[in-house]
Amino acid sequence: MTRIEHKPCYGTMLPDPLHAMTDRTYAGKAFSFVVVSPPGLCRAARRVEVNREEWDDCTQCPELERCYKLCMARLALETAVANV
Repeated sequence: MTRIEHKPCYGTMLPDPLHAMTDRTYAGKAFSFVVVSPPGLCRAARRVEVNREEWDDCTQCPELERCYKLCMARLALETAVANV
């Protein structure tokens, strides 16, 4: 079986939410999120952001569909592991 060569950004469209801590920004190639801890006993605020320039780059890539599937599979596994 021959190995498929991918762009360095392949599978990095979304950030890794598994190790998210407060007061930090987590960035993937096209999407990122920020977790901000307000003072007191309030729940941490979360904000999702899109880098439109990188997203446009992703949508022009011939590997978009496979890259997106890999990102979503990784996200599903991270969600499952976080709930164990």
